[in-house]
Order: sequence, then C-alpha cells, then structure tokens
Amino acid sequence: MLADFGAEVIKIEPPAGDAMRQLGPRSPDGGALYHSVLNAQKSVLHLDLKSAAGLDRLHALLADCDVLIEGFRPGAMARLGLSHDDLKARYPQLIYCSISGYGATGPRALDAGHDGNFLAGSGIMARNGVDAPIFFDPPLADMSGGLHAAIAILAALHGRQATQQGTHIDLGLADSLMPLQLMQVAGWSIYRTETARQSTYLNGGAAYYQIYETADQRHIMVGAVEPKFWRNLCALAGHAEWIDRQEDPCPQTDLRLDVARYFQGLTLDEAIDRFGRSDCCVSAVHDMGEALTDPHLLARGLVQSGPQGMQTAFPALFDGKPLPLRRPPDLGEAL
Repeated sequence: MLADFGAEVIKIEPPAGDAMRQLGPRSPDGGALYHSVLNAQKSVLHLDLKSAAGLDRLHALLADCDVLIEGFRPGAMARLGLSHDDLKARYPQLIYCSISGYGATGPRALDAGHDGNFLAGSGIMARNGVDAPIFFDPPLADMSGGLHAAIAILAALHGRQATQQGTHIDLGLADSLMPLQLMQVAGWSIYRTETARQSTYLNGGAAYYQIYETADQRHIMVGAVEPKFWRNLCALAGHAEWIDRQEDPCPQTDLRLDVARYFQGLTLDEAIDRFGRSDCCVSAVHDMGEALTDPHLLARGLVQSGPQGMQTAFPALFDGKPLPLRRPPDLGEAL
C-alpha cells in the first residue's frame, strides 16, 4: 500500500530468498506467484545481515530512508545490532515499525503464532461458526495488521513534520483484532456476558441476516437488518406474517426455518430476479470467478489485469480513477 502511494520500497531478503518463493502456485513463467504479487512495486535486495558487508549495505540504505519495517520476533533485531535503541541516535528521523505476532511486551511476546492462533485468543473465533468455532479466509489478523501498520506509519510521517523526530511503532498482529471488535468489547465491559454462537444477528442468530440455500444448491445472503428492508422482503415473498417476527430473540430458529423453506422453492436466479434490486439487501453468494467478473466490480476498476495476472488495487478511487497497476518486483543483487 505504501508503494501504491508512491513510496520507494526496498525489501530485504536473506541470501537464499524469502521462503514465500516456495509457497503457493507458480505463474505461467514458472515464478512464485504469491511472492510476486505480495512484492509488486518493490525492489528486492538479498543481504546477509549477520555479515559486516550486509550490515554496511543496510546502513547505507538507512542513511537515506524514512521508514524501517521489520517482521521478526522481539529481540531478533537487537541481536543484529539493529534495534530501535541501536539506530535512533544515528538516524533520529527514522520511523521504525516492528510487526510481530504478539507485540514486543507482555507474557506472549516471544510466542510463535499464526492467524488462527490470534483469532483463538481474541474472542472472535469462539463466537463464530455453527456447532464449533471457525477460522477465516482471508486471514483477519494478518491483513488488518498490515492495514494498521500502514495507518500508523502514515501518521508517524505526518507527525514528524512537526517534531523532526522519528518514532518506534510496536504492532502485534494479535492486537490488530481488538479494534475490529469495538462494539463487542464495549458490550462485554458493561454486561460481562459472553456472546454465544448464533446469539446475535452478526454471527448467524437472525433470520433477517442469514445465508439460505436455493433450489439449485446455490446460496443467497439476506442482509435485511433495518425494518424497512425486512418489510420489503416479506411483502415480496408474500409472507406479511413474518414482519413482526423480526423482533423474535436470537437465535431465531423457527423463523429461519420458515424463510429457508421459502428460498428452497426458488432457484438462485429466481431469488435474485425477485429480491435483488428491490431494496431488500439480498445478494447471490459468488465464488471467486463470479466475483471477479461481476459487472459492478469491473466498472469500479479496482481489480485489473496486468503482467502478473489480475491485481487488486487500493480500494478507493482518486478523482474518479483507481491507482495504477503495480509493476513486478525488481529482484536486485545479493550481498
């Protein structure tokens, strides 16, 4: 994202390269597809940071850099002589962003973890799913961690204009999940009640905010949260008796079964023809191919075709235009 906005980004990899080069599918030319798309718009440099030559090269780069981002466990950069404390006197304007699993402080600071572990500890996993907790694709902590890091870096760059001083940003991927739960955290702080699975409209408890199967084994999403949308849906379905049942407590098991039986009598196309453009908040559940060829998505121009296949752009238009396509990564020299 920083590169999308014009930053010159140099990614430092070990001499053998990033392990991401071995993961995921290959591109038509045999390259590592995931590595290419994650590092598009960057220059990649291979350095041995345990060698004097590698450290010298890194310091030459730091002399002219605004931001250093590191993704090791806490303490790893210090063992290389590259902690924030090591660098701040030499580069007082450097913005130093550390991204780790659990942040640099606290009893879990040195623990290993992946997205599922972070979800498990956050309270999110426990309240989602039907009969058991569930995890998510794409990975919520990983992606929201990157978003929060980019926001923090941009804020630090802005603040540096006034102070002329850098700062240290300590971001744990696990921590990035808590701001996503601001409503749930506020509710628990007052009532001390756990949110059970399917106990609210957000986690599957409501008939008016629910996924339903159609007669052709496809699925639709009903998102008729506001009463006006629910009334519209009930009227079009010919079931006015459902309107007042929107106030039934969650889980709305009986109402969900009634609505499910109704949609099982319609194909997906029939359901979308009847409800899709009638102010009911009803949508087809798309697979990836359908999503990427959706006329609305294409009209927005936020997924584009480029030399590495399809690319997702930053999800905003600037003066009516998306940001330009990213170029492939520049795989530089090793040292």
